[in-house]
Amino acid sequence: MLAETAAEAARRFGERQALVTEEGWALSFADLHRVSDEVAAGLARRGVSEGDVVALVLPSGPEHIVAYLAAAKLGAVTAAVNPKLAPVERIAVLSIAGPRLVLTTSDLAPAEGSLGPSEAPVLVIDPADTPEAVLGSLREHGVSPPMLPVDPDRPIAIVFTSGTTGIPKGAVFCGTQIAFITETDVGPEWGGGGRSLAGSALSHLGPMTKLAGSLRRGSTQYLTTNWRAADTLRRIAELQIATVGGVPTQVALMLRVPDFDAYDLSAVRSIVIGGGPATPALVREARERFGVPLAVRYSCTEAGIGTGTAFDAALEDAEVSVGRPQAGVTLVVVDEQGHAVEDGEIGEVTLSSPAVMGGYWGDPEATMRAFTPAGGVRTGDLGWVDEQGRLRLAGRSRERYVRGGYNVHPMEVEGVLCDHPDIAAVAVVGRPDPVMGEIGVAVVVARPGRHVPSVESLRAFLDGRLARYKHPDEVLVLSSLPLTAMEKVDRRALEVLVLGPGSPG
Repeated sequence: MLAETAAEAARRFGERQALVTEEGWALSFADLHRVSDEVAAGLARRGVSEGDVVALVLPSGPEHIVAYLAAAKLGAVTAAVNPKLAPVERIAVLSIAGPRLVLTTSDLAPAEGSLGPSEAPVLVIDPADTPEAVLGSLREHGVSPPMLPVDPDRPIAIVFTSGTTGIPKGAVFCGTQIAFITETDVGPEWGGGGRSLAGSALSHLGPMTKLAGSLRRGSTQYLTTNWRAADTLRRIAELQIATVGGVPTQVALMLRVPDFDAYDLSAVRSIVIGGGPATPALVREARERFGVPLAVRYSCTEAGIGTGTAFDAALEDAEVSVGRPQAGVTLVVVDEQGHAVEDGEIGEVTLSSPAVMGGYWGDPEATMRAFTPAGGVRTGDLGWVDEQGRLRLAGRSRERYVRGGYNVHPMEVEGVLCDHPDIAAVAVVGRPDPVMGEIGVAVVVARPGRHVPSVESLRAFLDGRLARYKHPDEVLVLSSLPLTAMEKVDRRALEVLVLGPGSPG
């Protein structure tokens, strides 16, 4: 589905700019199709064929998108690895993907021998500075791969997430899912154009599943290697971007740029927030200072798409809820046994639609656990449906919080921090934050005779072991951790200590 869309976009839009780098050079739609053809031929020469996995450990540049299209043209599956992960985390993800080939840069390449006995070849890519230099060492110039027969059930992408234990899992998306997401996002028609500014890693769910929609629109994507709030505001103004999108943290950071009001944001027509909790205060401030309507989107990686608020809905919708199910999506709130609860009752949010993942890559048992008996995918979030049919979230499972749009699992962080020489015991709790959405608070017990751990020492210890967005932002020191009657850490009591007695139980 993705390969056919790239070919048709090249025919329709030709020399129109498809991708523009931060340095200012561009790939046209015709370039994108031609270069990805040549890369596909190069991948085939290196033994990649239908059903193989090509792992991308790349920054958010044109190389990622070209390689993704090239793999799709061979019927190969792209496993996108977040370059922000620490080296040991990237290796863990690659071991799950089991790639036939790894494409990466010199600074992100896994150490030799780190992938185990079935280690895949690693091809180091130099970042390009011209269209003809994109993946130049891999391309077979002037060569196109043979067209594959259309197969909507052929896997196209593996998008990695984490389970409730923090173990990474790869959600598989096939042609069927990507086609439905594309239809929901842009409809059946071609064209429309427009400009969009990339605001997150290209390994995320949105870029991986919505590339076909961008190609169908014929829109120009302006890529962002390293996101910074002030730079983003400047580019929004210079490029006359109509829709500002991002996780709540990104919007909050833009609003806190000291000279925010000096930017010409008159071209902005709307804001879309998703990927993490947005407070009512943030929604109101963003709407007021940008002076445009705002919509909230909610989903999880496994579901593909979920709920949202409308731009013309009552202002309250985006402040207190994450809206109503999108077209084709079924929302059911269930109890612990997976049975639907009545509207107004709190339970786990489940979503079902043709966009839901095909399963976890190489993990059928986890796939079974991810779904309810009725076929809804479990989001891990708690919520209820109010009297107006809106989904209102009540928090997430206690094994996860969302910092700046990234899922963080306390048990994973605790498992690393427990080796800190100054720590006798540790637990991590998520706390609401006006900028990051949520931050991590490390509740620690110091070892006798050792220094009392500081947040700086914890972050230094975690550096290189865990991605920096997983590092705690605050430390609370106790003489002992509260325990339940079963001698387990009483997380409810910890939440009361960190959040206050009014925190949800």
